[in-house]
Amino acid sequence: MNTDILLRILLCIIFPPLAVFDRGCGMMIFIFLLTCLGWLPGTIVALIVCITDNKSRIGE
Repeated sequence: MNTDILLRILLCIIFPPLAVFDRGCGMMIFIFLLTCLGWLPGTIVALIVCITDNKSRIGE
């Protein structure tokens, strides 16, 4: 596995908004609000965003 995706997965678990920093301010705020509502919703959405982003980069 690529070290970039491993780092992103680790960031999704520790602090989800930081893992989606490069996706834009709107996505980061959305993940931050979900994380404030509960750690698990923010983590799940951040993981989904990072995994789908990684799949699209592999396809390029």
